[in-house]
Amino acid sequence: MGQIIKNNSAHETTLSQSGNGAVFSRKLDKDRYYVEGNWTDKGILTKTAEHDFTLLPAPKDNFQLTVSFSPEKISGSLPGFTEVEKSSITGWNKFWLSGAAIDLAGSTDSRANELERRIVLSQYLTRVQCAGNFPPQETGLTYNSWYGKPHLEMYWWHAAHYALWGRTELLEKSLKWYFDVYNGAKEIAERQGYKGVRWQKMTDHQGVESPSSVGSFLIWQQPHVIYLAELIYRNNPSKAVLEKYQKLIFGSADFMASFAHLDAESQKYNLGKGIIPAQECYNPLETFNSPYELAYWKWALQVAQKWRVRSGLKPDQDWQNVIDKLAPLAQKNGVYKAAESVEDSYSPLSKYTIDHPAVLAALSTLPANGVVDSLVMQHTYDTIEKVWHWERTWGWDFPMIAMTATRLNKPENAIDALFKNIKTNTYLPNGHNFQDKRLTIYLPGNGGLLAAIALMCAGSDDIKTKNPGFPKDGKWKVKWEGLKPQP
Repeated sequence: MGQIIKNNSAHETTLSQSGNGAVFSRKLDKDRYYVEGNWTDKGILTKTAEHDFTLLPAPKDNFQLTVSFSPEKISGSLPGFTEVEKSSITGWNKFWLSGAAIDLAGSTDSRANELERRIVLSQYLTRVQCAGNFPPQETGLTYNSWYGKPHLEMYWWHAAHYALWGRTELLEKSLKWYFDVYNGAKEIAERQGYKGVRWQKMTDHQGVESPSSVGSFLIWQQPHVIYLAELIYRNNPSKAVLEKYQKLIFGSADFMASFAHLDAESQKYNLGKGIIPAQECYNPLETFNSPYELAYWKWALQVAQKWRVRSGLKPDQDWQNVIDKLAPLAQKNGVYKAAESVEDSYSPLSKYTIDHPAVLAALSTLPANGVVDSLVMQHTYDTIEKVWHWERTWGWDFPMIAMTATRLNKPENAIDALFKNIKTNTYLPNGHNFQDKRLTIYLPGNGGLLAAIALMCAGSDDIKTKNPGFPKDGKWKVKWEGLKPQP
């Protein structure tokens, strides 16, 4: 997290105190907000340093304090502790009685209790940390990571599970933010010579993208909006949903179609050169046609066409051209290459066997869709298991791999992936997906786990097997309700 450097002169704090209450007016540049506190009994409020205050309660057994943070002054009195407690109890009861549930009681596999613990705590953590009005940071509200800004390529891993667990309204809270930043995304596309909107990578709440040597070349955040809106529609197939998200769907697809480049020799549409795949260790000047991005591109454009048909519109011909002629996934020796431009992906000395094994993502959250050959992907899966430097992976990689194994009809591998003995697959007693001392909480791992469990239980549009991600060896007793199949 780095050293905290204070610049006391850059901001202002004004205190107004009356009895057992205080209002702190805070100003930083053009931003202003208010912190108001009310407490019971006597307390001594003391300024200990510039912008630092200490409230010392009277020496009694019971002291209650309520604090609010708001861009506007609070009108009226703050609720007391009892009222806040009652509201919290009501809200959590409503949450736990909503959506889906899973029960592994009776399982004899030694990992069952731990898996259930991770599932329950991941629901809690993502509700607390990720269900706000903005795409969250990867450390949520706990502390700042990556300059306090969310990464939109991770948004799926934070939010998709809400719809898959029957809590669609929590997904919609943050998805509506894309309307607020739409014009900024449109300006990015126009500046780069593309149609539609190119969604930001690392951004602030106003949609202002941060400079980055990696972010400018990432593209896998682009189809997320289409995927998530489709999940919302599947849970509520209505005209209202079509009309609400049509702008986001069509703007995303316009960029995707114009970004794909028609190769004059092959007459196929390529993605790149000029991209970095989800596995961020490639030279953007040389890289093109990474498998996950290709599979995601085609699937999302197909879904966008469905939205046009559902809305009574004709299919878009530019989109269809890319769908029909998108480059196939490159392979060598019966294994999918990490990108068409990369020859040596999996040798023991390869520098590319670190970070996310993103080639497997082409068949994880996505169906085969005529793009992925399951036999080739199985060979790829087996190869990656042998050669990958797992100590250089991230928390969401393990549920991603579990989803790939589920779609390959390998439930034993799916469970093994969730429990791979790697530090970044650690789940602390409080449920935090621990990565290292800098990232002691990593919420894409928690959200990814919930998405994986939905697939492992409810399957997908093309997987109708009951509990396809759990071994049929008699050791797993899986009961669930309310989970939704993935596409």
